[in-house]
Amino acid sequence: MVSAFNNVIAVTQRHGYDLKRAFDDKFGHDRPLHYGQVYATMSRLLKNGLVEVDGVEAGAGPERKRYAITQAGITDVATWLATPEKPEPYLQSTLYTKVVLALLTGRDAGDLLDTQRAEHLRLMRALTARKRQGDLADQLICDHALFHLEADLRWLELTAARLGALGKAVGA
Repeated sequence: MVSAFNNVIAVTQRHGYDLKRAFDDKFGHDRPLHYGQVYATMSRLLKNGLVEVDGVEAGAGPERKRYAITQAGITDVATWLATPEKPEPYLQSTLYTKVVLALLTGRDAGDLLDTQRAEHLRLMRALTARKRQGDLADQLICDHALFHLEADLRWLELTAARLGALGKAVGA
């Protein structure tokens, strides 16, 4: 999220408050930025030469600095956009760990999987409702989450089908 925030400033010259509002409008529906994070990030970008203070205006409270992206910042944004994100393979899943520990301690791992499946389905229903009411950006964000949840559900079903074999493999 911080990388996305760093790149919101590329759009125009803005004050910290305006940057936070723009970020929250586009990306922060579920996790809005804290003002402290905005100003700490702006200080770091300023120190690294990626933004500059383009002006200072008096306001009702403290003076407001207006930030503008520098040429180095534009280059940094271009590099960030061109760099692919590393796919997360989820090889150390907490859910898998819980299944194995349930088996090792004689608990019903099937119940654990059923409870998790119900929670995934609950979240999927909420995301689907949000998607129906949202704009295109919100629909795309919800689709991303829904596709990950669908993959998790497939894993839950596969694991449930293999609990007996997994129990033997882990020595339960």
